[in-house]
Amino acid sequence: MKRTFKRYWPLLKAYKLYYFIIFIGIILTVSATAGTAEIMKYVMDDMFIGRDPTMLYKIPLALVGIYLAKSIGRYMQSVYMNYIGLSMVTRLREMLLDKMLHLDMQKQYESRSGEMISRITNDINRVQYFVSNMLPELLREVMTAVGLIAYIIYLSYELAFYALVVLPVVIYPLVWIAKRLKKLSHRSQEKNADVVTRLTEVFNNAEIIKANATEQTELERFTKENNHFFKLNMKAVYTNELVSPVLEVIAALGLAGVIYIGGQQVYDNKITIGEFTAFLTAVGLVFQPIRRVGSIYGKIQDALAASERIFHIFDMQNTIIDGEEILTEPINTLVFKNVSLSYGEKSALKKISLSIKQGENIALVGDSGGGKSSLINMVLRFYDASEGEILVNGKNLNTFTQKSLRRQIAVVSQRVYIFQDTLAANVAYGSEIDEKRVLKALSLADATSFVETLEEGVETMMEEFGSNLSGGQRQRIAIARAIYKDASLLILDEATSALDNESEKRIQKALEDYSKEKITITIAHRLSTIEHADEILVFQKGEIISCGTHSELLKSSPVYQRLSGELV
Repeated sequence: MKRTFKRYWPLLKAYKLYYFIIFIGIILTVSATAGTAEIMKYVMDDMFIGRDPTMLYKIPLALVGIYLAKSIGRYMQSVYMNYIGLSMVTRLREMLLDKMLHLDMQKQYESRSGEMISRITNDINRVQYFVSNMLPELLREVMTAVGLIAYIIYLSYELAFYALVVLPVVIYPLVWIAKRLKKLSHRSQEKNADVVTRLTEVFNNAEIIKANATEQTELERFTKENNHFFKLNMKAVYTNELVSPVLEVIAALGLAGVIYIGGQQVYDNKITIGEFTAFLTAVGLVFQPIRRVGSIYGKIQDALAASERIFHIFDMQNTIIDGEEILTEPINTLVFKNVSLSYGEKSALKKISLSIKQGENIALVGDSGGGKSSLINMVLRFYDASEGEILVNGKNLNTFTQKSLRRQIAVVSQRVYIFQDTLAANVAYGSEIDEKRVLKALSLADATSFVETLEEGVETMMEEFGSNLSGGQRQRIAIARAIYKDASLLILDEATSALDNESEKRIQKALEDYSKEKITITIAHRLSTIEHADEILVFQKGEIISCGTHSELLKSSPVYQRLSGELV
C-alpha cells in the first residue's frame, strides 16, 4: 500500500488545502463522538440521580451542539472527499488515455480494446475510493478510535484493560480477509475486462452476427462470461461481509466482560452509575470505528488491485523511440536501404531497397502477406526496421518526431474510419475546419453529389462507424480527408475498392492532378487502379521480385501476369 500511495502522491499533493478542510471536519466529528459518551455521565449522575434542574436544558442544548458539530464535520468531509475523488478520477482517465494513445502500434494491436476500456472505466472507478475516501476515512476512524480509547482509559484504566484486551484478536482475521479480497479483486477486474471485450466484439460485429443469425450464440457466450463475473463478485461479497460479524462477535465478548466487571465496581461504589454509563457508551462507540477500519481495509484491497492494473499501463515502455528533429519541409525523397522487418521470429520484409521521388506514383502488388502493408507501416513508424534504414529527404526516418513525420503523410486505408461527429469534422479530422477546403476536398473525392442530398450538408452528424452512409460514401469521405490534409506523401491502400468503375475513374483523374507534386504509394488489387503508375513493385514473401511499368511487367513477370488476371 505504501508503494501505491507514493505513486499517487504527485496527484494527491495538489489537494492539500482540501485535505486540511477534511481534517478540520474529522476533528469536529471525533470531538462530537467523544462528547456523546461524556454527556451520558451527566445524564445519569446529575440529571437522573442528582436531579439537578439546570440539566434539563443544559443537556439538550449540549446534545444539539454536539450533533450540529458532528453534522458540519461530516458534511465538510463528504463534500471535499467527493471533490478530490471525482477530480482525480477525471485527471487519471485523461492521463491513462493519453498513455494508451501514445503506445506503440504493436502494443495497441496486442491489447484487447475491451481490456483498455475496462482500465479507463471500471478500474479507475475502483481507484476513486483509494484516492479520495481511503485516507480521510481511515484517518477519521483511527482518530475516533484513539480518542475514545483515551477517554475510556481516563474513566477507568482497570476496566479499559478488560474492554480492550480483545483488540489484538481482531488483527489476524482482518489480514486474512484483506489478502483474499485483493486476490479476488484482481480476478474480478480481469473478468470485467473479458465482459467488456465480449460486448465490444458484439457491437462492432453487429452486421456479421445478423447476417449469420448468431444472436443466440453470442448471447450464450456473453452469458457464460457474465455469470463467471457474477460468481467472482459474490465470492468477494462473502469474504468482505465476514468483517462485520467477526468484529461484532469480538466486540460483544469485550462488552460482556466490561458489563460484568463494571457492574461489580458500581456495586462496590468504586465508580458512579454515570461514569459506568459513559464508559459503556464509549466502549460501544469505539468498536464502530474499528469495524469501519476493517471494512475500509477490505475496500483498499480492491482499490490496490485496480491501481496495480492501471500502473501496469503507465509503466509500459515504447520500443519506438521518438526522434528529436521536427520535419518542417515536405517529403521530397523516400529511400529504403536494405530494409528488413521481423515480428519476433517471423520475417515480414527482406533486404528491401527502393527510392521514390516527389511527383512519382508507385504501386505495390502481390499476394496477401507479401509485405506491402508492412512497408507502409514502417513509413508511418508503426514499426521500426530490424535491419537497414529508411531515409526521408536524406535523413534517417527515426531522427524526426513521429508527430511531425505523420503530419506529412495522408493515408486512406482499407478500413474506413468515420467518427461520431459532423461530416465536415470528419473531413478536416486533426485540423481546423475550413468549409471551403472541406467542399473542395469532397468535390475531388467525387462526394459532392451525395453530400448535397443530406439535409444539413457538411454539418450532418455522422452515426457511429458511419452507419448512416454506404460503403462507397464512407470511402469518399476517407479520400476527402486525405486530400484536405494536403500532405506531401499520399498512401492509398485499396482506397477505391468500394466504388463503381465510373466513380473510380473520376476520383483517379482528380487524384492525378492533385498529387502531381507529391509522392503517391498505392496498394491495390484492381488493375485499373495501378496500370498508370510510374512503377509497379511486385511483392512475394517479403521481397520485391520484380518491378517496372504495367506493360513491362506483363511481358517479363509471370507472377504479375498471374496477378493481373486476378486484378482485373
